[in-house]
Amino acid sequence: MMVLESTIKESLLWGITYVGDTIWSYVMVAVLLGCAIWFTIRTKGVQFRLIRESFRLLGDSATTRDKSGRHVSSFQAFAVSIASRVGTGNLAGVATAIAVGGPGSVFWMWLIALFGAATSFVESTLAQLFKKPSEDSFIGGPAYYIVKGLKSRWMAALFAVLISITFGFSYNSIQSNTICDAMNVAFGIDKTVMGIVLTVMALAIVFGGIQRIARFSSIFVPLMAVGYLILAIYIICCHIGMLPQVLRLIIDNAFGFDQAVGGGVGAAMSYGIKRGLFSNEAGEGSTPNIAATASVSHPVKQGIVQALGVFTDTLVVCSCTAFIILFSGVDWSSGLNGVALTQAALVSEVGPVGAVFIAVAIFMFAFSSIIGNYYSGEANIRYLTDSKAVLFVFRLLSAGVVVMLGAISGLNLLWALCDICMALLTAVNLIAIVQLGKYAYRLLDDYLAQRRAGVSNPEFHRSSMPELDLDSWE
Repeated sequence: MMVLESTIKESLLWGITYVGDTIWSYVMVAVLLGCAIWFTIRTKGVQFRLIRESFRLLGDSATTRDKSGRHVSSFQAFAVSIASRVGTGNLAGVATAIAVGGPGSVFWMWLIALFGAATSFVESTLAQLFKKPSEDSFIGGPAYYIVKGLKSRWMAALFAVLISITFGFSYNSIQSNTICDAMNVAFGIDKTVMGIVLTVMALAIVFGGIQRIARFSSIFVPLMAVGYLILAIYIICCHIGMLPQVLRLIIDNAFGFDQAVGGGVGAAMSYGIKRGLFSNEAGEGSTPNIAATASVSHPVKQGIVQALGVFTDTLVVCSCTAFIILFSGVDWSSGLNGVALTQAALVSEVGPVGAVFIAVAIFMFAFSSIIGNYYSGEANIRYLTDSKAVLFVFRLLSAGVVVMLGAISGLNLLWALCDICMALLTAVNLIAIVQLGKYAYRLLDDYLAQRRAGVSNPEFHRSSMPELDLDSWE
C-alpha cells in the first residue's frame, strides 16, 4: 500500500511538472519576452529614459503625509509592491533557477527585468487610470481595467479567480514552505511549529486592512533589503577579482556555449524567465492591484515608480543572490535546491552564521510577500463580491490554512503548481494590456507634455478621455 501511494504521488508530481515545463518552454517564454519588447518600443524605453523621474517621484511621496490617514501614498504603494516582489523568488527562486537551468538563467532574469519594466509601467498606469474609490483608499487592478476598458465581464472574472488562487493560495504556500525550511536548517525549528507561528502573524496583519499592510511594508521592507544588500556587497567586494570570470560564465551558459555544465540554452532561458517573473511579477497582473491604491495626481506617476520596482527586485536583489552563489564555489549542480543552496553558499563565505542570516532574511522577505500576495487576492475578491463573509473566509484560507499547509508540503509540488497558475494568470493579463496599452501611451504623452511645459506636478483630468468611465478622476 505504501509503495502504491508513493508511486501515485510521484506520478502526480511528474505530470504537474511536465505540464508546467511544457507551457513555459514552448509558449510563455516567447509571449512574455515578446510583449516586454513591444511595450519597450511603444513607450520609447520609458523604463530607461524616465528613471531619474521615478526617483524624484518616489522621494517626493516618501516625505508627503496625508493628514486624513485614509490615502496610500505612492511610496507606500511602491513599498507594498516591493514587499510582494522581494521574497522567496529572490533567495530561493534564483537558487532554483541556477541549480536547474545553470548560471545562464541569471542572464535571462536580467533581460526579462530590463524589458519587463515597460510591461510593469503599462499595467500599473492602466490600474491607476481605471481605479475606483474604496473604504480606506482606492482599489483596482486587471479585473477593473478589463471590465471598464475591454467591457468583458467574463474575462475580468476569470482573472480575478486566477489571481486569487495564484497569489492567495499558490504563492503564499511557497513563501511559507521556504520560511519553514530555512528556519529548520538554521535553528532546528519544527516546520509544524513554525507554520503555526506564521499563520498567527499573517492573520493578525491581514485583518488590519491595506492601511496596516502599507505601514508595515513601508517600514519593514527598506530595513530588510538594506541588511541583505550590505552582506551581498561585502561578499562581492571580497571576490571582485572573480567578477569577470563569473560574468563570462553567466553569458556563455545563457547561450548554450557550455552544454555540459549548463544543460543548454533552453533550460537557462526557461528557468531564468519564469523564476524572474515569479520574483519581479512584471506582466503577471499582481502589481497593478497595489499600484491602484496610491493617491496620485496622474496615472503615469505610479507607472514610472512601479517600473523602478522591477529593477530593484531583479537587477539588485536577485543579482546579489546569484553572485553570492557563484562566488562561493559551492557546486550548484550537486542537488542542493532552493534556499538550501543559498544557505550553503553563505556558510562557505561567512561560516555557520550565514545559514542563520539567510533564515532571518528569508523570514523577513517571504513574510512580507505573504502579506503583499494576500492583498492582491483581496482586491480581486472584492471585485467578485461585496460579501464580507466571503472576504472573511478568503482571509482565513489565504493567511491561515494555506500558510499552514505550505509549511508542511513538498517544495517540488508547490513550485510545479505555481508555474501553471503563473502562466495562466500572466496570459490573461497580457491579452488585456496589449489591447489597452493605447491608453497608457496617451497618458505618457500627456505627462511628458506637461513636464516639458514646466509643470512639476502634472495632473490628469478625465475630460481628456471622455470615452472612458473614470469615476476616480475629476
